[in-house]
Amino acid sequence: MKLFAKAKAVWILFEFLMTVPVVILLMRIFNDRHWYFRKKWAQLQSWLTGYRLEIVGKPDPDAKIVLMNHQSLLDIIVVDATYPKNLSWVAKKEIADIPFFGQILTVPKMIIVDREDKKSLVKLVKDAKKRIDEGRVIAMFPEGTRGDGKKLLPFKLGAKYLATKLGLKVQPIVIINSRKILDSINFTASSGTVKIIYLDAIDPKEDKEWFEKLHQKMQEVIDRETKQS
Repeated sequence: MKLFAKAKAVWILFEFLMTVPVVILLMRIFNDRHWYFRKKWAQLQSWLTGYRLEIVGKPDPDAKIVLMNHQSLLDIIVVDATYPKNLSWVAKKEIADIPFFGQILTVPKMIIVDREDKKSLVKLVKDAKKRIDEGRVIAMFPEGTRGDGKKLLPFKLGAKYLATKLGLKVQPIVIINSRKILDSINFTASSGTVKIIYLDAIDPKEDKEWFEKLHQKMQEVIDRETKQS
């Protein structure tokens, strides 16, 4: 089984290396269709990599920022494949700096954050406001990096600062099982179902402790889903 899981991970890596450049080139050629090509590529991954999707709840049409737990590269793919609006992902500068492949972030105008820059929060707010004015929704992983899929890491304050500063309605999303299907840390892959759970949207103006309560609520959902699986 481990050998098969490794072999499948190799296939997924190969498939990414072959198809991501195509998406980048298409986005560069058809400059007004970035979202279309990203979404079609993300939807194609379900067939190419062999996972299924289960969605619980619905996206709030008034939400301007979505916050998710993070455990796998697959998190971005499954949300991009299903979310009904054009997401602008907040990503680390190190990813954008990868030769050629970093254009998967820069060409469609994702929000790039340099954690070493003391002015990064100011830039984050400025860039987020611009994307929202363009009709997009901000997508962030408040943990800041990938966890094990069972216990949430502490939330970074950037997401709280952004939502509070701009007065954004927040929709939390809990993603279940993506690391079991594509474990980019141990480099294994398997078949299965990724569950996307939309929680009730939050207005930060209504509760000053919303961010801390959000961490607790998302962990409760993860615990419940883990016990059921």
